[in-house]
Amino acid sequence: MLVLLPPSETKRDGGDGPPLRLDALSHPALDAVRKALVEELVDLAADAQACRAALGLSPAQDAEIARNAALWTSPTLPALHRYTGVLYDALDAGSLRGAAAARARARLAVGSALFGLLRAHDPVPAYRLSAGSTLPAGGTLAARWKPVLEPELTAIAAADLVVDLRSGSYAALGRVPGAVTVNVLAERPDGSRSVVSHFNKAHKGRLARVLAGTRAEPTDAAGVATIARRAGMRVERGGNALEIVIPA
Repeated sequence: MLVLLPPSETKRDGGDGPPLRLDALSHPALDAVRKALVEELVDLAADAQACRAALGLSPAQDAEIARNAALWTSPTLPALHRYTGVLYDALDAGSLRGAAAARARARLAVGSALFGLLRAHDPVPAYRLSAGSTLPAGGTLAARWKPVLEPELTAIAAADLVVDLRSGSYAALGRVPGAVTVNVLAERPDGSRSVVSHFNKAHKGRLARVLAGTRAEPTDAAGVATIARRAGMRVERGGNALEIVIPA
């Protein structure tokens, strides 16, 4: 099983790993696009105004530009520890120990606008690039990633069950055939439901933690739903689509 996480806008600073080496990352078929995007971001960082426009930044966020300028030279961290925010707080991968930690390293991956697909242990620097960004070279990131990322994801899905927790813009970078998808719904006392936005990431993070550490090896959506229910989640299934239902 592979649990595919979205990235986060926020990244942890620093690191104790050596500077970025693309040949140290998993999925080398993605390296050509990775290299082109890293070089574009480094070049773009030399023009603060253009960088703000392309990445949707304000002058108060110029530290993000400095991060991109140093992509080839700044220290790295394993991807699973680079990303921060609500989902990663709920996942709390750093607290997993022993066999559960080993399973998490093997099962967790991150969809990235800059690197395409990262495994938990892949060493990456802090950076700023979102799936919806449009770089001066032109074209959407989806148009650039799809031709190389979708074949990679398709090959993974042919061998393993993929639970895709990415948001829409990141899923558009490369679709996963047959993936289990997850939505979070809030149910009101009258039975009506609405899509959860604010707490969506937290519940997906909790699900990712359960799936990362379980001894079970689910092979389909029903198996994933069973694991989630055993962890106390209310889950409904329709085919490969799961819905986590919470009180409004």
